[in-house]
This record gives sequence, structure tokens and C-alpha cells, in this order.
Amino acid sequence: MTEPGLKDIWVYLSASPLLGLTMTLVAYGLAYRLYLRTRSNPLANPVVTSVALLIAALLVTGTTYDEYFEGGQFVHFLLGPATVALAVPLYQQFSRLRQLWLPITLSLVCGVVIAAASSIGLAWLLGGSPEIQMSLAPKSATAPVAMGIAEKIGGLPSLTAVLVVITGITGAVLGTKLFEWIGVKDDTARGIAMGVAAHGIGTARAFQVSPRMGAFSGLAMALSAFATALVVPWLVDMMQGLAGG
Repeated sequence: MTEPGLKDIWVYLSASPLLGLTMTLVAYGLAYRLYLRTRSNPLANPVVTSVALLIAALLVTGTTYDEYFEGGQFVHFLLGPATVALAVPLYQQFSRLRQLWLPITLSLVCGVVIAAASSIGLAWLLGGSPEIQMSLAPKSATAPVAMGIAEKIGGLPSLTAVLVVITGITGAVLGTKLFEWIGVKDDTARGIAMGVAAHGIGTARAFQVSPRMGAFSGLAMALSAFATALVVPWLVDMMQGLAGG
């Protein structure tokens, strides 16, 4: 019996839901090794690199996204348990959380308002249509929440999903360097800022820096999603009223 070759393995995987799962794990494994070889350089963020590798693999092999997602959905499913698991490191920081509840609350509200208002304002200044403006407004919240808000306020949920991913990747790549440039050294403050601005992808990067930064980033990600759902529709109505007046 002859040993199966690479072509035979590919034929088997391409007909199986395991294709998407295998591609995802291999891409992330390679991306993470590259990340370690660059001494954890944020420009080599494994999320960015693995996304690029997956896009290239899909284009080269002619695999459609639907075929890929048949297996990729297994990883997608784990997002729920992973999000719930963020409660563990947060519980370990509970004593500090009780001391800082007021500044954390104020930071969250300010962060959500500034993120939405600046996005709408920049899109308006650059000539973006109302749909694009509304799609940008919730981009700093986690994807499911942002897409729901965008649909409610007249945006395009599919565009919002792309913008959410871009926002998270940008925050994860540039966030830690930005903190160094402006002299922010406290991991609590850095975690809150990362969670508000860059949601889940930023939180993953925060955990690579320190457990405290990751815990407060996870808290900020969850609470900012809730605050975004409350504040953004109100903010949009207010800005449209001022523009109309």
C-alpha cells in the first residue's frame, strides 16, 4: 500500500468540514511562531498574520468562504466560552475594580461617546454617505453588538463587521506602542483603553502584556458593548437633530 501524498490529503480535507478548522489552526500556528520569532513585535500580531494567510490560502486553492466556514465555525463557536472565561481573571482583580468603579465608569462613557462621535464626524467631513456614517458609529464594540446597532440606526451590518475587525486589529497592533509614546504605564488604565477601543482582538493582545491589563480590557470590552447599545442610538439622534436644525 502506497503512502498518501500531499495531493491525496488535500482531496480528503477539501471534501470534509475539517478543511476550515485545519486551515485556521495551521495559519494561526504559523502566525504565532512568527510573532515569537519577532520577539512579540505588535506589528507581527498573529491575528493579522493568520488572517492574511487564510485569505491567501482561500484565493490560491479557490475555496469559497462558505466551504471554509463549514469547519471554521468550530473555532467561531468557541468565542462564546472564551468570552465567558474572561470572568476568571477579572474576579482575581475584583478588589481593585471596587476601588476604581467611578473612574472606570466615566472612562467607558467618554470612550464610547468619543469613538462614535469622531467616527461619524470624520466620515461626514470626508463626504461619506449617511449609511457609511451609521456603519462606522458602533465600530469599537464587539461584532455581534455592533452589527445589531448598525442595523437599527440605518447602517450596513456587513460593512460594520469589516470595520470592527479592522478597528480591533489596528488597536492590537498600535495600542501598546501608543501607550509607551504618551507615557501611560498603569496596566489598569491601559486595559480599559484597549478594551473600549479594540474589543476582543485588543483584549487578546492585552493578555499577552499582563494578566491585569487583560482582565480590565475584558471588562471594558463587555461594558462598552452595553454602553454602546445605549449611547450610540441616542447620540446619532442628537447629532442628526443638530444637523437638521
